[in-house]
Amino acid sequence: MNRRTFLTSLAAAPAAAQQASDAQARIVLDVARVNLLFAVTDKKGRFVTNLTKDDFEIKEEKKEQQILEFVAESDLPLRLGILVDSSNSVRDRFKFQQEAAVEFVNSVVRPEDKAVVVSYDSGAELVADLTGNTEVLAKAIRSLRPGGGTALYEAIYFACRDKLMQDQPRHKFRRAMVVLGDGDDNASRYTRDQALEMAQKADVVVYTISTNNTKLEQEGDKVLRYFASETGGMPFFPFQARELSQSFENISNELRHQYNVLYRPEPLKTDGLFHKVDVRVKTRKDLIVRARKGYYAPRA
Repeated sequence: MNRRTFLTSLAAAPAAAQQASDAQARIVLDVARVNLLFAVTDKKGRFVTNLTKDDFEIKEEKKEQQILEFVAESDLPLRLGILVDSSNSVRDRFKFQQEAAVEFVNSVVRPEDKAVVVSYDSGAELVADLTGNTEVLAKAIRSLRPGGGTALYEAIYFACRDKLMQDQPRHKFRRAMVVLGDGDDNASRYTRDQALEMAQKADVVVYTISTNNTKLEQEGDKVLRYFASETGGMPFFPFQARELSQSFENISNELRHQYNVLYRPEPLKTDGLFHKVDVRVKTRKDLIVRARKGYYAPRA
């Protein structure tokens, strides 16, 4: 199987520059809408799925916003990025990780969904392009072999910008990413915050699964926790191999129990800056909303 390494520099080639230009154009088209995908749980972590539009309150920088659309997300098509660390640092658990990822794909991806598989070692590599064919995705995951450095941020940046933004309008699709790795990065040309910014611009909820099995929090674990927290996802730390499948199952369960809201910012901003958003259940103080912390407005 021939696999091409994708370098995610905007200036790498005319085609890449054109892709970047198209992606930016799509972001500008959505200037009047902010889309938020989120989950609601009780204090025991159980999903709450019987809420309505009137139960929620959205504030952007403390100013209440009017919800234009509200839907339960289980029926919307999913665009999923599966990022697999294939560097030397995960070699000892790699085979089991592959099989757990395949099991996850088979349980989550429906005919209307599409997923992309990206591996990352010294660079970001597209292993399977967006497809709903679970056999193709499984074959791609099983084809991976560990070795090399770690370019986590580059993989996130590439998958969000060049793949998960493709289908439009953005609010008609759920966008999520599962990152499987140790959270380290020693090879990317992008920073952690550049990768996060691209994920936020693409409306991607990031779930992370740490491959650290020392039971001691490492710097990479903090990075994984950061990506999940800022985008409304969850970090998982399965210390034993058998717990890895449970982490994938938990993510699969959450993807079936989400809400989506759409609102038009008032006042409308075109300053290119990050704007904080807070989503709450106004009728139930005991419920927890897990949503991304805000969005980047386009620059006029």
